[in-house]
Formats: sequence, structure tokens, C-alpha cells
Amino acid sequence: MSDNPRGPAKETTNRHSLYVLLISIHGLIRANDLELGRDADTGGQTKYVVELATALAENAGAERVELLTIENIDPAVSADYAESVEPICDGADIIRISCGVDEYLPKEALWDHLDRFVDNTIKYLKQQERMPDLIHSHYADAGYVGCRLSHLLGIPLIHTGHSLGRSKRRRLLSAGLTPDEIEKRYNISRRIEAEEETLGVADLVMTSTHQEIEEQYGAYEYYHPDKMRVIPPGTDLNRFYPPMGEEWDSEAYQLVAKFLEYPIKPMILALSRPDKRKNISTLIEVYGESKTLQSLANLIIIVGNRDDINEMEEGSQEVLKSLLLDIDRYDLYGKVAYPKYHSSEHVPVFYRLAALSNGVFINPALTEPFGLTLIEAAATGVPIVATEDGGPRDILENCKNGFLVDPLDHQDIESKLIEILDNKEQWDAMSVNGLVGVHKQYRWDAHADGYLREVTPLIGRTVQLEKLPLQRRKQLYHDRAIFSDLDNNLIGDKASLAEFVKVLQKNRKHTTFGIATGRRLDSALRLIKQYDIPRPDILITSLGTGIYYGNDLDKDQLWPDHIEHGWNPKKIRKILSTIPGLALQPKSEQSDFKISYYYDEKISPDVADIIKLLLNHEQTVNVNFAFGQYVDIVPMRASKGFALRWCAGRVGIALDNILACGGSGSDEDMMRGNTLGVVVANRHDEELSELSDIDRIYFAETSYSAGILEAIDYYNFFESD
Repeated sequence: MSDNPRGPAKETTNRHSLYVLLISIHGLIRANDLELGRDADTGGQTKYVVELATALAENAGAERVELLTIENIDPAVSADYAESVEPICDGADIIRISCGVDEYLPKEALWDHLDRFVDNTIKYLKQQERMPDLIHSHYADAGYVGCRLSHLLGIPLIHTGHSLGRSKRRRLLSAGLTPDEIEKRYNISRRIEAEEETLGVADLVMTSTHQEIEEQYGAYEYYHPDKMRVIPPGTDLNRFYPPMGEEWDSEAYQLVAKFLEYPIKPMILALSRPDKRKNISTLIEVYGESKTLQSLANLIIIVGNRDDINEMEEGSQEVLKSLLLDIDRYDLYGKVAYPKYHSSEHVPVFYRLAALSNGVFINPALTEPFGLTLIEAAATGVPIVATEDGGPRDILENCKNGFLVDPLDHQDIESKLIEILDNKEQWDAMSVNGLVGVHKQYRWDAHADGYLREVTPLIGRTVQLEKLPLQRRKQLYHDRAIFSDLDNNLIGDKASLAEFVKVLQKNRKHTTFGIATGRRLDSALRLIKQYDIPRPDILITSLGTGIYYGNDLDKDQLWPDHIEHGWNPKKIRKILSTIPGLALQPKSEQSDFKISYYYDEKISPDVADIIKLLLNHEQTVNVNFAFGQYVDIVPMRASKGFALRWCAGRVGIALDNILACGGSGSDEDMMRGNTLGVVVANRHDEELSELSDIDRIYFAETSYSAGILEAIDYYNFFESD
């Protein structure tokens, strides 16, 4: 994408009106003609975020809304998804950011590319006139991105999960998949890890139903009920409304009528993407086994668009082939419609046809986090039958326009469908109840009002990523930088260090030199002097909690205010005071923003359990475990990687012109993302072995400074553009 696809930022007329940054990473998102059901990643979430952006932009409280998603330059998808910026409505735009890969990838394959998405997003945001007032992430991948943006920019984070990995893993295990199969197919551990982190970091978690809070988020270690807010989404009442009568002459009617022997019979309408969780096969079995249902109604199944089923992804193939085989097995020809193609404009008409025919809408999904289709159906006056698992419980409680069913109980589904179809008086009452309930509970303008009421108290805590004053930027000619750890990298081999210093001095006119260390300032300076290391232009100390510039060691004055957010060292020390095997290190190793312990692995709990304990006490921090014997705790906004990116923004050096050099676990987030990374070979590099498959991270064959020199040659660092 271009550096600034929007051009100059528009003039801000009211600094108190909100600039909201929505993030929805995966799937195919565009302003119009959403390809709902095209694949497993392009479902209700894509529709939700576009309509949320529209509703917020139309509310007087939000001046600017941007919806960030991934840029896809792939001939396999529409060219729309390669556009850097696409207007949704006045005040709302879709912004597409590169993740370093042009190919359209499923969400399970995106994880290793999200750090580059973060870095490119920051690059984009820094070109705008002002930073967003809040970030709202959607789903686990966007939560991963949102956490990092919130830490780096000091902007409040709101999160909506939509569906959760722990629930999915439980369902997949119950369906017979092994843990290894689940991990291989869905990358589920990374998703759950991202969800846990997001729940710990987010200022507010928005859900659509109370069931999400009680039964889904409650399964997470870092679940905090006080952060949860239920705000049901709305539906577009300009698109979804009762039938007018002309629907019988519509193109949507022709799409289904050609399948049916008696097309004017009542319709049992099911609409979803071809996903096994949507349980369409059970619906066909219920219908195929019930002569009563077949006599009362036709079955209309809308499951996305397809050309050649054999060219679809495996899960979609399985659902559609099962559908066709079941129709044949029960000989349902002339009674079931399953059109290959439909547009988004046909969807409201399908609902109105179901209402016009005195039919029923059914959602038999095994689980349904919310159930947006149920609201759409209710808005057109169609009674509903829906799974009792998930959001439909709240919707039916509010609208009283149908029945909940056990999605695996054939008799329950059959009897509830018959009860609605065979009782006109009840059908009429449910139809009216649904219309009234939707207008009262599920309008987008009401959602936007409630949304802004909840988020407004969070605003005002933003620390802008400001650039250094011009008089302090003595390295304006510098266009690249090297940041290295001190121990394990620069120190350990005097001969290779001397060679590195020569190479560095030869290129200092255009290269900023930075050191990022876990040591305190005084300890780091002693080693720098002892080993004749040039004084760095930037010195990051105490695991990213201190930043100093130049020979004068000018302290970054904004950084402490930025990282202080949520930091409570007194409470942390109290929580950990009774943990066996943890002993505070000497006072000389402590600082205002770092608590350091000795760790005895023989009697101490696992570090993961220590992290869990802190988060369960609402202490969201970064915990660093080093060399098997040290535990350091710093604020959640502090790390070597966060500090490096802050400094890069302050001195104006692009991240892809920075070589980040590490050798132990605390260096990991320096190297992820758009930086060029090198892991030097030493006895601690196994802590970074999981980075071996990520591009832009080079694993050197030599140790200490020799490994850095090896990477300089590998990247042709000083000669590259």
C-alpha cells in the first residue's frame, strides 16, 4: 500500500469527537456486496464490523471511524480487497494494511505475519494528524494486534471476541478430533494464548449476550467480569423489513422456485456459511425423516456461493457433499432448494419470502455466539427456531418470537417447526412480537448510543507517540540502526567485539547504534566502559523501562508516564511474597519499573503459573524469565521491543532499516515484525527457537559479536536501500 493512502488527514473540527479505530483482520471485508459464506472466515463478523463502523460514523459522538483489515493483492479474490482505502460512508473508511504477504490466507495461517501488520499500522497512524482515541479489536488475531498497538501508543483497548478458542477446542474434541489434529488444523494454542493476553490487557470487553460472559469468557484464566459489557448489535432496518407483496416477482424467488414442485408452500429457511458447526446436515435429516414437515413446507437452504465444490476448502466441501447426498438419500427433489449463487441483496428478500409464505427461519447451529441472522429474520416478521446454545437465548427472551431447541435432538426440532407452521394464530403473534422486539432492542442507532456511553470514560488516557524536538535530533542523517543486547551479544568474545566496533565506526555517519539490555543504567554503563564499547546513541535499560539518548544520557521524559499505566509494584510484591522459591534480588537490581527475583526451579511453581496468579489479581505485566534462574517483572507497556519501536518513532528511522540482535528470550519482541532480526549462536538461543520459521529473522552460526557481523553480511545491511 502507499505510505499514506488517505492523503493529508482531514482538519479536526472538534477535538472531543471520537476517532475510533476498529480492527478486523481475517476474511474479506468491503463496504458493499459482502461475500458472506464465501469461506469459513467471511461470515457474520465481517458484516458486523462494517455495520458497526457505519452506525458509529452516523452518530454525532464519533467524528472519524476507520476499519483496519489486511490488504489482499491476490488474483484469487476481487481486486476490491487490494484497495488501500475504501469509503464506507461519510466519516468511515476501510483501511487495508499489508502484513507482508499478498496471498489471501486463512486466519489460522496469519499468526506469523501479524507483527508486520502491527508495524505497518503504526507507520500509517503516525502519518495522520492525530492518534485514535480508542482501539476496538475483533476476534483473537485482531486482539493480538490491538494489544501491541495499545502498549506502544498508550491508547485504550476494547475487544470483542465473536467466538473463542477454548470453546472451539472443546467442540472439536467432542467431535472426535485429537489434540494434535486440532493444533495442526487450527493453530488453536496460539489463538487461545492471544485471547488470554487480550483479556488481560483490554480496558473493556464487549459481548453480544450474557451467555458469552458466563459460559465462554468464564473459561479463561484472565477473565474479569467487571470489564464485561453486554451491548447487542443492531440490524439494518432499511434492508430488513416486512414483506411488501412484490417479492413473488423477485429474482430471489426465481432462484429457489426452480428447485420446487410447489414453490408457494411455506418455507423453512436456513441461511449460513457451509460450516459443519452450522449443523445443516441434522436439519436435512429431520426434514427427510418427517413426512409431516414435507407436507407443510419446502426447505430452503442458502449456504454461500460455489462454482466447483471440489475446488472449495475441505470443510466446505464436506458440508456441501453431505447436503447433496442427504437430499438424494431421502429423495427430497422438488421439496428442497439449494441455489448455487446469490448476492447480498437477495438475502433480505429470502427472509421476506419466508414471511410472505407464513414460513419459519431456523438456525440449528451446534453453537451460536450471537445469531445475527435471527435478528434479521425477526425484523422481517419471520418466527424463528434456534439452537439453545449461545446468543439465541437472549434474542428469544427479548423478542418472544419462536422456540429454542436442542440442535442434536431430531424430535425436538421437528415438533417445534410443526408447532409454528401448523398454528396460524401463534404464527401471527410471533411475527408481531419479533417486529416489536427488534425495533425496541436491536437498532444500530441504539447500539451506537450504548457503545459511546460505555467507552467515553476510557478516553483521555492516550499518550501520543510524539517525535523528539528538532533541537535534540542530532542524527537526522541517520537512515538505519543497529540495536543489540549487551550480555550474550556484544560481551563474550573480545576479538569479534573489536571487529564489530570497527565496522560500526566506519558506518556511524548513517547508522544509529542502540543497546537494549536488562541491566540497570549504572550496571550497563560499567560494562560499556569495561569492554570499550562505543557509547550508544540510544540506551534502553532494565528490560525496556528506561530510555536514554546520546553521550549526555538525556532521559526520555515521556516514556515513564507512558509505561506507568496499570503499574502497582507494591501490590505485585505483596502477591508474590508467599511464593516458594522466589526471593527478591538485592536493591541494586531493583528500579521504579522493574522488580527482580531469584528463581529456584526445584521448589518454585512454573513461571506460567506465576503469570496466571498476577493476572488473576488484575496485575497485567510483562514477566521475563532468563537463564533458568531470574524472574523480572516490568509494566505491561515496557519491553525491549516496545521501547525499540518507541525510539524508532522518536528519531524517525523506519523499522525495516533496523537490525535487532538478540540471543535470549527477552530479545524476542525486538526481532518480531518489520525489523531485520538476528539470533546469535550461544547457549541461550534455544529460547528463541520458535522464531526459526519467521522470515526476516536470521539464525547466525557464530556467537556474540561475530554473529552480528555475520548478519550484517547476510542482509548486506549497510549497502541496502
